[in-house]
Amino acid sequence: MAVEILSTTTLKPSPSPPFNPLHNTHIPLTIFDKAAFNLHVPIIYAFRPPMPTNDEMKAGLAKALTYFPHLAGRLSIDEQHHPCFVLNNAGIRLIETQIEMTLIERFPLDPSTDLRKLHPTFDGVDELLQIQLNRFSCGGLVIGLTAHHRVADGQSMSSFFLAWAKLVCGLDVDPLPYHDRAAISVPRNPPRCDFNHQAVEFRENTTLAVSPTSNSVCLSYIENLVVHFSGEFIARLKTHVNPGHQYSTFECLMAHLWKKITLARGLQDDELTQVRVAVNGRARIKPTVPMQYFGNLVLWAYPKLRVGELLSGTHASAAKVIHDAVARINDAYFKSFIDFGEVWKRGEGREEMAAAAPCSGNSLCPDLEVDSWLRFQFHDLDFGGGGPCAFLPPNLPVEGLLIFIPSCKEKGGIDVFMALLPHHVDHFKQICHCLD
Repeated sequence: MAVEILSTTTLKPSPSPPFNPLHNTHIPLTIFDKAAFNLHVPIIYAFRPPMPTNDEMKAGLAKALTYFPHLAGRLSIDEQHHPCFVLNNAGIRLIETQIEMTLIERFPLDPSTDLRKLHPTFDGVDELLQIQLNRFSCGGLVIGLTAHHRVADGQSMSSFFLAWAKLVCGLDVDPLPYHDRAAISVPRNPPRCDFNHQAVEFRENTTLAVSPTSNSVCLSYIENLVVHFSGEFIARLKTHVNPGHQYSTFECLMAHLWKKITLARGLQDDELTQVRVAVNGRARIKPTVPMQYFGNLVLWAYPKLRVGELLSGTHASAAKVIHDAVARINDAYFKSFIDFGEVWKRGEGREEMAAAAPCSGNSLCPDLEVDSWLRFQFHDLDFGGGGPCAFLPPNLPVEGLLIFIPSCKEKGGIDVFMALLPHHVDHFKQICHCLD
């Protein structure tokens, strides 16, 4: 596939923003921002024609940036040498390309293929958001983007894209984003750390990832794949796991995949396996934080079992372990984490701490990391020509990373994007739809 780059420009917020943040305001990173992946996350959207012109897309994007000034800013260091965002309206990188083939000729957009031409590179990039508009000969559009995770989590980015789409369609942004980072991370007086966050969300040794058994592998030795679970399969799975509907769709499917991937890996019965599960704090912190909060507000649960116990147990028993671990990441846990951030800020040696998120090229085996995008609004994105016909995170850089996404193929279906070691893939594919 030949991708011709037409232009690379800096797009800044449009004039006369609906609100006017102070120019060059320095906004400290919250403790949640510091715990997030310190890297750019690529995403690809595909839309069938008709789609608005590039000029219309850019005009709406420039307006959207006025509502989300962090995305047009830069990461920096304040006078106290703390990491911060500087709201300087420096802008985002915008790339326009054309592709002399129809969108349908390029389908499917398979994560096992190299899709890097469809989104910007993120090596040595100062911009916190990059957008690439790939226009096909039929008028179809693939939007490739990279966004720095320390600016915002998935919930926040879905709100940004919905705002962009509304503005392209001539609609108002409603509800407005909530930007008060300081208000959502106010420590108690005195701070009280009831949990060992220094050993869970952060590591003193920056070479460690989420699991002490993690090891580095060549990125080319990590195989990306997507597995589709139909709505009919999900219904059968939920009945199989919990006839009484005690567990969520996520918990049921996670229990199933935890068992199947562990089996495909051929692990020993006495090995410990755990799953790092992202937990959105917006509805868990009391009083609740607005869902429109723009930033990071995620912590992680760690359900764990011995391999033999996981494989010999039922789906329901695995789902219960997941459910109970997630339930423990509650208001008390989030408030303890906020207090930990205050204690860390006051203390010494904080520059030696690093987020426990796995690094690019890590193999998490025998563990997993799972993000659910099932409740985000990515699939509601409509620039006037209908919702996306494809939506995917390309080239997952960590073995053992799974992302749950509502399927574009059918209502009620789920696509699971994952990265595994190649010698585990065939066995996993053979057993992933078996309920025994």
